[in-house]
Amino acid sequence: MPELPEVETTKRGILPHISHHELTAIEVRTLKLRYPVPKDILDNLIGQPLLAINRRAKYLLLHFLKQTLIVHLGMSGSLRLVNTDTPWRKHDHWQLCFDEHCLRYHDPRKFGFLIASETPDQHPLIKSLGVEPLSDAFTASYLTEKCQKRRTPIKNVMMDNKVVVGIGNIYTCESLFMAGINPFRPANSLTSEEYSQLQSSIAHILNRAIQQGGSTLRDFLNPDGTPGYFAQTLHAYGQTGKTCPRCKQSTISNRKLAGRSTYYCPHCQH
Repeated sequence: MPELPEVETTKRGILPHISHHELTAIEVRTLKLRYPVPKDILDNLIGQPLLAINRRAKYLLLHFLKQTLIVHLGMSGSLRLVNTDTPWRKHDHWQLCFDEHCLRYHDPRKFGFLIASETPDQHPLIKSLGVEPLSDAFTASYLTEKCQKRRTPIKNVMMDNKVVVGIGNIYTCESLFMAGINPFRPANSLTSEEYSQLQSSIAHILNRAIQQGGSTLRDFLNPDGTPGYFAQTLHAYGQTGKTCPRCKQSTISNRKLAGRSTYYCPHCQH
């Protein structure tokens, strides 16, 4: 599933080409994805400028005068910029055209969606989200406050979108590995130094992933159609049985936690 770095990469890729441009045409070939595509609202947006593009957690927000389009890529979705005459592929479902550039959505599993809201900050999908992990609000003090009364595993807390958004399984595993924290430890057992190290590791891992274009998940493509490259530098996730690149004394283990594969080094992440 595309996570925060993939969505941020997508936002940065499309923003220079369509932001502040007028929506000139739409085409919807699949009316029902995870939710029905609001074609009537899209039709009414033709002729309006796209004022801004933001990301909130794993949602892309396309702001027009009175409506905001909320886009989620689902399990396998991707957005890419194409020319108006670019042939449609199987599993291409809709496109928004801004002069010669069209933003086209591709999703084999049809689990993503495009919805509209006049008050996106109050939308049920967004209003209860936690802080952004790359924002100034995500500090060691904030982590301490959110974790000090929770005995659930620290990995589960980091994947709770009401605490911090968009990190996902891959980047949580990598961040905990970098911080040297066992993913199964109770959240309230960490020291102040460990909370600080975890916050720093999350910011470092996510920024590096964004710089390298997201992870090379099979279904994710950058807006220009090329895959990201962060998966080439993963140290823990997906490395079961390989020698730990840090301590060289143990191998990477894989255990299930809350139904998700959890990769870690038993020696480094004590």
